[in-house]
Amino acid sequence: MKADHPTVTRMLKTARGQLDGVLKMVEEDRYCVDISTQLLAIEALLKKTNKIVLHAHLKSCVSDSFRTGVDVNEKIDEVLKLLDKFV
Repeated sequence: MKADHPTVTRMLKTARGQLDGVLKMVEEDRYCVDISTQLLAIEALLKKTNKIVLHAHLKSCVSDSFRTGVDVNEKIDEVLKLLDKFV
């Protein structure tokens, strides 16, 4: 992975901590809207983390593939498959 490891690791650990907090909220039978709000925050953090990882992939792996001419179609197909999951 070419993304900034410390940043991605920190963000994922934060999301894991938030998820642990939501589990505790569920166990404590907290208010549904409060739980949903926290879940949305976790989703946003994971999306932001994924964006960092994909950005690094495009800037390194895909870019290198275009420069070298190796596996260009494979790299394009990988990104298109990921985009299909977003739509």
